[in-house]
Amino acid sequence: MVAFHETFTAGDAAAVDRAEAPARAAAPDRPLLDAYSEAVAGAVARTHAAVVHVEVRSRNPRAPEGAAGGSGSGFFISPDGYIMTNSHVVHGADEVRVFLADGRRLAAEVVGDDPETDLAILRAGGGDFTHLSFGNSDRVRPGQIAIALGSPMGFQQTVTAGVVSALGRSLRGATGRLIDDIIQTDAALNPGNSGGPLIDTRGEVIGVNTAIIRPAQGLCLAIASNLARWVAGWLIKERRIRRSFIGVSGQNVPLLRTLVRHYRLPAETGVLVASIEPGSPAAAAGLEEGDIIIGFAGQTIPAIDALHKELTAEHIGRSRPLTILRHTERRTLVITPRELPGAAD
Repeated sequence: MVAFHETFTAGDAAAVDRAEAPARAAAPDRPLLDAYSEAVAGAVARTHAAVVHVEVRSRNPRAPEGAAGGSGSGFFISPDGYIMTNSHVVHGADEVRVFLADGRRLAAEVVGDDPETDLAILRAGGGDFTHLSFGNSDRVRPGQIAIALGSPMGFQQTVTAGVVSALGRSLRGATGRLIDDIIQTDAALNPGNSGGPLIDTRGEVIGVNTAIIRPAQGLCLAIASNLARWVAGWLIKERRIRRSFIGVSGQNVPLLRTLVRHYRLPAETGVLVASIEPGSPAAAAGLEEGDIIIGFAGQTIPAIDALHKELTAEHIGRSRPLTILRHTERRTLVITPRELPGAAD
């Protein structure tokens, strides 16, 4: 009887060892998992009070009862009530309300709206708001933790986490201009996340959540914080972003290799002028349909997006060289860009 008891005890101990082996093997990973959880939870605890749910209404005769509504997310960027969100969330809104984490519901006004970068600034009445700071998006690295906060599908104060998947992506804005330096993340975003912050583990904003790629999963995009900080400053100061225009529409075309070699051009493509707006700076400069733009203000122009990028406020009212190919001849015209129509609206 005693021998049986000893045999049973040894076998039982072996079974227990086998059962606990996976737990012991996983034990070294527990501090890492706990550290990840603490990093995410700590960042959220420091920042969630600054995140708001945004609801908008606009008068629309075709909508039921004459009004159309929408929603998104945003976050305070200053203690005196300035809120950053996406332009497509509030563009054309007649009434904006923000819902705070503490349950308050406040009216807000649209201070400035820039569809070119899909960013906008609101201001809510009051003061001493919990707010977020912009981090330096140039220091963001693929693989680092990224945390998205917002109100997807109306579910307020939702948190998702992932990593920065890639940097330097581009996104076509509502106006057709290209938004550069987009951050790609796999932190889950859904409709309603637009305008919310993408933060790092320090709680600093590294991006403004703006788009998802359907029907793919884990392909989410955010506007880099350095661009967002720049846009916010100008929208608060002047309520708009000033840009220049020359009055042409064009398309990207390859250049003849013989011309590239003959003129030693730095790019093999340019912008074919398809049409010219009457009375525009391009018309005044003598630009003609069929010309190919290859340079502006000393910068190479290989594509229409490069031309858009160069047409900044600093060129408004100032004469600039415009390099073109007309048939097989390279010419330099003098053009004076004007302010983009509608920029002051």
